[in-house]
Amino acid sequence: MIFGKTKLELKVGTFVFIGLIVLVIFVLSIGGFKTWSSGYKVNLIFNFANGVRIGAPVRFAGVDVGVVKNINLQFNPDKDHSDVRLEVWIRDTVKIPVDSTVWINTLGLLGEKYVEVMPGKDSAHILKANQDLAGIDPVPTHELFSKAEAIMGNLDNGIAKIVNKEGTLGRLLYDEKIYNELEALVTDVRKNPWKLLIKTKEKK
Repeated sequence: MIFGKTKLELKVGTFVFIGLIVLVIFVLSIGGFKTWSSGYKVNLIFNFANGVRIGAPVRFAGVDVGVVKNINLQFNPDKDHSDVRLEVWIRDTVKIPVDSTVWINTLGLLGEKYVEVMPGKDSAHILKANQDLAGIDPVPTHELFSKAEAIMGNLDNGIAKIVNKEGTLGRLLYDEKIYNELEALVTDVRKNPWKLLIKTKEKK
């Protein structure tokens, strides 16, 4: 009886242990933890990080190859302002040319930020561990709204000119004389399409 109980407890313990191992592997996989992979770290420099967070994915040519490990602000005396330094971990098998283009992109409708790396063409010079690579700063949201407002303002002005019969399009739409002349021209070309083939003689 005791032996049977001990055997049952052993089976339950083994089952629970295996379940815990599976759970740990699942959690580490979801979190992108690279305990079984080798890699190296590089620094990506921006003036504006646009809300990117630690743990954000890093993509190389559209493929996940790393993760943002740390974010620091470092004062740059040459530019007289602070740079944003993203310390990113890159898979060891990935080689990034030094002329690669780097920017911060937005994933999906939820607005998750990630780092996008577009491979350069200088394959002879590869980014080494702990080297710096300057990125392209994303456009702040308020600037996008300002540009959109400017475009809408220009559009409103254009519509107002048309309504007021101003400008080429406004005169074309409201000036009956121009409309009648165009209509007559089109009618004449339809009746005599051969006129389009006649080359106007140049004056001597």
